[in-house]
Amino acid sequence: MQHITSAEIGEMEKLFRLNLINSVTGYKSANLIATKSEQKGVNVAVFSSVTHLGSNPALLGFITRPTKEVARNTYKNIKENKYFTVNHIQKDMIESAHQTAAKYDEEISEFQQTGLEEEYLDNFFAPYVKQSNVKLGCEYVNEYYIKENETVMLIGAIKHIYFDESIQAPDGWLRLDDAETVAINGLDGYALPNLLDRFHYARPGQEIKSFFRQED
Repeated sequence: MQHITSAEIGEMEKLFRLNLINSVTGYKSANLIATKSEQKGVNVAVFSSVTHLGSNPALLGFITRPTKEVARNTYKNIKENKYFTVNHIQKDMIESAHQTAAKYDEEISEFQQTGLEEEYLDNFFAPYVKQSNVKLGCEYVNEYYIKENETVMLIGAIKHIYFDESIQAPDGWLRLDDAETVAINGLDGYALPNLLDRFHYARPGQEIKSFFRQED
């Protein structure tokens, strides 16, 4: 088994290190975050750091870098007007989604450059990605500066959720493989997860029960 120390990580060539550390922590969520500026138009960009923070209130977070060195249009737009959307990336849109990572000028819309389509729902300020099968409308509530690597965790409240009702189980759970939601492996690898099983709530001393497998 390969063994790498922190000292060796520090001495690695930059791209090699990026690929290793971004993939070694496992599969990540694959989402497009879309925002809108009052002056410069719309922006959409791929993010692999969106994560669940709580269900009551419904909160999510994602990591971005401050704007002092490189223009971060997503962060700037959210700070300007508070609203953004999170849109799942699925199997048939991975090339277009990945292209949003390119460093376009602020006044150029990634929607126009990639073939992704804007969609406005229920008078929400920020655009959704029309092709996405699962969409969230969010409002900025807070942010936390992480001094160790000069990043920001931005916190959003989930205000709207859209999905096809066929992917929802009676208990509320969404079967994301039916929506063809993909995951990200590292910086640039896209995978379509295959659901193996789903289990009932785990309790000490009780047998593990599957939602899918029939009991004997």
